[in-house]
Amino acid sequence: MSSHKKVLFVCLGNICRSPLAEGVAQKHIDEYSLPLYVESAGTSNWHEGEAPCHNSIKVAQNNGIDISRQRSRPITKLDITSFDYVIAMDTQNQADLKAFGFEKVFRLGEFGGYKGADVPDPYFFKGFEGFEKVYEMVACCVEDILKQIKQQTL
Repeated sequence: MSSHKKVLFVCLGNICRSPLAEGVAQKHIDEYSLPLYVESAGTSNWHEGEAPCHNSIKVAQNNGIDISRQRSRPITKLDITSFDYVIAMDTQNQADLKAFGFEKVFRLGEFGGYKGADVPDPYFFKGFEGFEKVYEMVACCVEDILKQIKQQTL
């Protein structure tokens, strides 16, 4: 596994956005036999040990991805040296990661043509539609970031 590049997706609670990013990335890794390892984490420990939220599991399932076995975990000091790429879901996560000690932190919205937009927390939308919109953005950005990692342009 040491030759595999390691990617960490991070949001606040690690129960909706970053689990989706991990799931989308894992699907691409499996489909295309990419030499990558992927995980997700949260900047908080509020949901430590919990499965992703119901709507994230559902929107992933609707897109052929099973994230139901993932469990929330907070970032750790070991993550700073363990991961080659750390990808925050929004500006606040990025700032929190840098304050924690991570040096180079990308924001997922910097990829996939989203011009640096934050991946919004789906809880700020009404109903399931917010999760669908967030999934579409996450899937597009993750696909682009994996392509750039594979081509070694990131």
